[in-house]
Amino acid sequence: MNSWYLPWFLCPAAFLLVSGLPTPEIFDVDNGLDRDIFDINEDLGLDLFEGDIILDGIQERNAIVGERYRWPHTIPYVLDDSLEMNARGVILKAFERYRLKSCIDFKPWSGEPNYISVFKGSGCWSSVGKQLPRMQQLSIGEGCDKIATVQHEFLHALGFWHEQSRSDRDDYVSIIWDRIISGKERNFDSYDDQVIDSMNIPYDYSSVMHYSKTAFGNGSEPTIVTRVPDFMDVIGQRMDFSDSDVLKLNQLYNCSSSLSFMESCDFELGNVCGMIQSSADSADWQRLSQASEGPESDHSNMGRCRGSGFFMHFNSSSVNEGATAILESRILYPKRGFQCLEFFLYNSGSEDDQLNIYIREYSVAHVSSTLTLVEQIKDIPSGSWQLYHVTLNVTSKFRVVFEGVRGAGASLGGLSIDDINLSETWCPHHVWHIRNFTQLIGSPNGSFFSPPFYSSKGYAFQIYLDLYSLPKIGMYFHLISGANDDQLEWPCPWQQVTITILDQTPDIRQRMSNQRSLTTDPFLTIDNGTYFWDRPSKVGAQVIFPNGTQFQRGRGRGFPNFMTQEMLKSRDFIKGDDVYILLTVEDISHLNEQNYPLPTLGVSDLCSSFRCENDGICILQNGKAECRCRSGDGWWYMGERCEKRGSTRDTVVIATSSTAAVFALMLIITLVSVYCTRKKYRKESDSRTVNTIMENQYAL
Repeated sequence: MNSWYLPWFLCPAAFLLVSGLPTPEIFDVDNGLDRDIFDINEDLGLDLFEGDIILDGIQERNAIVGERYRWPHTIPYVLDDSLEMNARGVILKAFERYRLKSCIDFKPWSGEPNYISVFKGSGCWSSVGKQLPRMQQLSIGEGCDKIATVQHEFLHALGFWHEQSRSDRDDYVSIIWDRIISGKERNFDSYDDQVIDSMNIPYDYSSVMHYSKTAFGNGSEPTIVTRVPDFMDVIGQRMDFSDSDVLKLNQLYNCSSSLSFMESCDFELGNVCGMIQSSADSADWQRLSQASEGPESDHSNMGRCRGSGFFMHFNSSSVNEGATAILESRILYPKRGFQCLEFFLYNSGSEDDQLNIYIREYSVAHVSSTLTLVEQIKDIPSGSWQLYHVTLNVTSKFRVVFEGVRGAGASLGGLSIDDINLSETWCPHHVWHIRNFTQLIGSPNGSFFSPPFYSSKGYAFQIYLDLYSLPKIGMYFHLISGANDDQLEWPCPWQQVTITILDQTPDIRQRMSNQRSLTTDPFLTIDNGTYFWDRPSKVGAQVIFPNGTQFQRGRGRGFPNFMTQEMLKSRDFIKGDDVYILLTVEDISHLNEQNYPLPTLGVSDLCSSFRCENDGICILQNGKAECRCRSGDGWWYMGERCEKRGSTRDTVVIATSSTAAVFALMLIITLVSVYCTRKKYRKESDSRTVNTIMENQYAL
């Protein structure tokens, strides 16, 4: 992991020198359109229930669906060949967020009767709850490859309806009916407590399941107005699960813990999260709310209440060079074999002070332990909190060990640690730390490039950040010429770029970081037939670093609507006027190949030759195509292909006729039975008379 902060990237003159061009050549993903789920589906002409729901036989619209509609905690899935490569990678990232915040897991399909087939259909949609017993489709179509969109559709599949459908929604929002597209009013119906169970959780403006303020609008004015004005730009967020989303999900599926979460510690409690001091060091870590030479505040509460929070501090000014202070976590038990350790570090001591990260692994019997050095953090910038990630690969029970080391030179303070998070997830590859962020928003200096970074495969790149085109904030990815270009494959194939603006909320489970991904398609071309992701020295423009080094920068591709300025203020994206942008560029070419068995025939193949009439919907039931037929008050369609119409009147006639027929049949059966019984009785009576006469004759 590399963490860069170079002040010259934020300097106006330096920006002109670095960019080499007044405006970089950039292209927008999705043509620059920032469309919500319902906008995408409306543009495609889809007329789905509440905009993105396929009604596949579930009649009850309940947040807590019946037991037979709940999935097991591990859900089998198939990624259909029709999916775009970027969508495949985003879906897997969405699964990781489920694992981090709940007990819900996902596994490749291996023959189970119930599984979810994710495919590139028309739009973004899902059924609600598990449909029995069959393959269940979930569409991630064009423009739907955002991580929160995937989370939204999978929450439907897990049994959840939209937030604004609750019975109490009119207490919190107003629906402006005359602004809704004619014929779409039914999408704003609300249902009583017998239909939708809110699970005793307050109405959630920030739910990922809430409509956006302009959903199904006939113009640009809001169709939903929040009764608390501050939430107008919050409803419809598509960043991540809200706290209430997670709470509902865990209640519905009886989750007592999260799969990949291990530890979070902000040191607010006096037990310091069960961490222990070592007896083999020269000094101790102290729990403080502020230190004389800094920090003046902990990271958790920075910018809110000065001196109210706590952090752990090693005072290097009171010990000699080489002295150490060791702080160890409680014993932890890994499941996946890989972990990411994240923490914030503040240096107010010597520039030579350092922090060592060790792992103390225990044997099965817990008799002995092995101490292994994982990372040495040196050259720590002073005067502000810095974010660090350390990758671990531990398979047996262990402790994380923080060792502060007194360096040479004068020290008036020391090292401070706060907001530790440990999870069995992958660490980001790079962190771009931007200081004095609010001064850049909307200013002429508000558009600039990141430092150069390298991907895990060796591709060099930069990020272009546009803070000038308000109210939208843009983010673009550029390949640049690098040291490995002669050994790399061109055009650059299937590298998925993930850009995340970090929500600096202390507990990783409560964060709502904003994340977008794009993938380098080696076959993508521009108007003149040039490959978009070809070698920068071939298709890029020459630019100059401040130190005079020349290099080539390729075209940029990204998101002019990465997020809004209002959304940036809605969470802890900015803390102490610092913003952290996490960057990962990974090879996903392996997703071109399925590594698990696939169904021999999918629903799309079966339904292509099986046409339902009267607006029926084709589904797969027990491996066969069937139609789900429309119905209304007092009427319905029926038959194999919904070709017959039924009604209450027809049913009454049929029922009356059937009753009369049954009565007649029963009467006939009764008469026949009486006749046969009487005939049999007469026979038996005659036989007894003959036998009596014969017996009397023999007796004589």
